[in-house]
Amino acid sequence: MQNQPSPLILTFGPADPVGALGIQSDVAVFAMHGCHALSVVTGLLVADSARVDDLQPVDHALVVHQARMLLEDMPIAAIKVGAMASLEQVAAIAEIVSDYADVPLVLDPFTSALPDWGVRDDDLLTLLHQLLVPQASVLMLSQPELARFADCWRDPGTDAALPADVAELAALGCGHVLVTGVGGGDGARTDNLYDRDGQVAGLPWRQHLPGPFVGAGTTLSAALAAGMARSATAADALAAARGYVDGALANACRFGMGRLIPNKLFRAPGGAC
Repeated sequence: MQNQPSPLILTFGPADPVGALGIQSDVAVFAMHGCHALSVVTGLLVADSARVDDLQPVDHALVVHQARMLLEDMPIAAIKVGAMASLEQVAAIAEIVSDYADVPLVLDPFTSALPDWGVRDDDLLTLLHQLLVPQASVLMLSQPELARFADCWRDPGTDAALPADVAELAALGCGHVLVTGVGGGDGARTDNLYDRDGQVAGLPWRQHLPGPFVGAGTTLSAALAAGMARSATAADALAAARGYVDGALANACRFGMGRLIPNKLFRAPGGAC
């Protein structure tokens, strides 16, 4: 009998039939980092490799029941919270994770494959800002998502520098803010990690990858959670996660007629598409 099992990570997110996003993606990424996924489904996606057509929410009471049963049975090393499908889910998950304040929490609530979900819902944004962001070890969002999210604390249409918006989130208690795709005038992009004292790391994107991709962000946040489950700092976990994601994108698979899907198994024997 093995006395020291792989780190257990509790992940909340939608079930994706393609396996590019959500729970199915997290399971694969965690496994490739020597971790085991405990999964709580927040919604059911209707999707193919080209687009997501619909998201059907799971009742928040069932989300709570799933999570509490797992948490009462097994010790967890990290929590990842992905896309949520209702206000009730946000409130319920915030209450659950508050009981595990010492466990690293990676919050990745926005998914670019769901352009009309979450980031356009003012009430959902406000609830995230009030309940989950203050508990996050790392909040991950893109630069456009941060700009939209900032409407929670400043007047819509007003401008503020990215560091000022990050500082607002850090002041709430958020340990780190990871802003992806921060752009410069030359078209280059970086993923920037901030804490309350300012920028901690800036990792440039690899150029000349084929694209377009679906699931790159989900892959990054899952790899980040896996690193933190193994006691890495946020900065160290991010550096390792970005190396993994770069490899997954360079070896991406085209399963259908839509977008490329990061190959999460590229490091495994026979993991080539």
